[in-house]
Amino acid sequence: MAEGVTRRVVILAGGLGSRLQEETVVRPKPMVEIGGKPILWHIMNIYAHHGCEDFVLALGYKGEVIKDYFRNFYALNNDLTVDLSTGESQVHLRNHVKWRVHLVDTGQATMTGGRIARLRHLLEQTFMLTYGDGLADIDITALLAFHRGHGRLATVTAVRPPARFGTMALEGAAVERFIEKSHAGEGWINGGFFVLEPGIFDYLGDDSSVWEREPMERLARGGQLQAFLHDGFWQPMDTLRERHLLEDLWASDRAPWKVWK
Repeated sequence: MAEGVTRRVVILAGGLGSRLQEETVVRPKPMVEIGGKPILWHIMNIYAHHGCEDFVLALGYKGEVIKDYFRNFYALNNDLTVDLSTGESQVHLRNHVKWRVHLVDTGQATMTGGRIARLRHLLEQTFMLTYGDGLADIDITALLAFHRGHGRLATVTAVRPPARFGTMALEGAAVERFIEKSHAGEGWINGGFFVLEPGIFDYLGDDSSVWEREPMERLARGGQLQAFLHDGFWQPMDTLRERHLLEDLWASDRAPWKVWK
């Protein structure tokens, strides 16, 4: 793979977020806020820190909310002067980003593989892919270098599942050993943060195609899927409890995924 390949990032941002209904009744999950900013903003900053600033957002459920956010991005993230006599407004830039964002409607009910397939016309070179609801302190530069080194069609980031509960060893009612939230021995799971070649489109089907099922299974069987092991921080936001966890980390200035200044 050439060093000058595109660093385009696809973010799947169209799902219903049914397990986070307290937040997603009025907005899509990627727009649920952590520290006053959508989790989508956090994800994009992770990539931008590594020089990846060209984004394709695969929209679906309440995609208009995401479109409105980026349409008004500078007004929302900077100071603003509005002249009510003329209706004119002036943005005073303090937070300037160089991102280019493609907002593509990929359907309300389309599955993950179908959403990727609908973006084929925008993905003619190596590209990255992730979900709109997970944060990590992943080294994107190292991930890209790993992908370039093995020459297969796909790289998936493998992570340890975040432990939800502590474990106890009991003797009768007496606790002999307590391990708080250990994930040792739990194996590796799909953590998102993929790097993919255009050849993966041959493995996708129609809108009902689920990327994590047959396409990835076929890539694995054919020896075209490699795992980049990430043993650092990784946390999805599937529940209100997980949102509160991320919020607490951000509020206490202990957010491991904040790799940018």
